[in-house]
Amino acid sequence: MVSHISHNVEETLKIASTLSAELPPGTIIGLLGDLGAGKTQFARGLAQGITSTSRVHSPTFALVNHYAGGRMPIYHLDLYRLETFDQILSADIEEFFTQRDGLTIVEWYERWQQLAPTRWQPRAILVQLESLNETHRRITIHDSCP
Repeated sequence: MVSHISHNVEETLKIASTLSAELPPGTIIGLLGDLGAGKTQFARGLAQGITSTSRVHSPTFALVNHYAGGRMPIYHLDLYRLETFDQILSADIEEFFTQRDGLTIVEWYERWQQLAPTRWQPRAILVQLESLNETHRRITIHDSCP
């Protein structure tokens, strides 16, 4: 486990970019944190580390955004609107938890942890984002967790 204090958006982007720069295809990053904690900003930084030139934005209404143009594809999911495991199944997103060609970034990953059966829990790097004040964030990166 590694913890960082980010003082601004640029630092958050750099922490995320550094994390993703060497990640292999098939990696899952689970982002945890309250509304406004910086999950989408962190996702932008992850994409920068993959050298993606795509515009990263929250997939809250689309559920999944796909970004190309970097060293591997990025699948960016947002589970905020999914409240039951049946909703997750009907959204047909489970394939992104087993893909091996790109990086899967999941905002509101705690929903997956709480709702999906144990046998569906992949290994993931968990990133907890906590707002300390308007600009400062505590970013805690946990090693790959089942």
